[in-house]
Amino acid sequence: MSLRASTSQTIGPYLRIGLEWMQIEELAPRGVAGERVTIRGRIVDSDGRPVNDAALEIWQANSHGRYASPEDKQAKPLEPAFRGYGRSLTDDEGAFRFSTIKPGRVPGPGESFQAPHLSVTIFMRGLLKQLMTRMYFPGDPANATDPVLALVPAERRATLIGRQVGEGALEWNIILQGKGETVFFDF
Repeated sequence: MSLRASTSQTIGPYLRIGLEWMQIEELAPRGVAGERVTIRGRIVDSDGRPVNDAALEIWQANSHGRYASPEDKQAKPLEPAFRGYGRSLTDDEGAFRFSTIKPGRVPGPGESFQAPHLSVTIFMRGLLKQLMTRMYFPGDPANATDPVLALVPAERRATLIGRQVGEGALEWNIILQGKGETVFFDF
């Protein structure tokens, strides 16, 4: 009997090798309406060490608040050139990046509207089930009334909000465990 893990017992580290050709970090080509934003960050573990083999996928609405999906039947403009979906693979420092536009508000529960946000899914070695979280935009007044953000204890909400680091540039780091751990959602 061997206690050594085989490829049938672990998820990776194969993400970078297998998904590199499917990386989509540019979501909004020239001509797509909206406020341009570059989002950069790192994924780190509880000891602050970089997670160098993770994949982040984002899904977002366009600047009008409509998703690039046939299931979104809102009477808002649909921009064919806008992807609404992206994937970034972390490098040796755990860094990822996306270049996109700030999304518009989308419907929430009941008659409410959600604040502009990115839905984020994280895949990485050792996880049998992906992690789900969100990134909100700093200083947006709609954050105060977002129905999902309101479910998060006030002292932990900052883990879901990017930080302005320059004109059109945000930093948003993901901490997997421990002090300052990013809020993750059940699904």
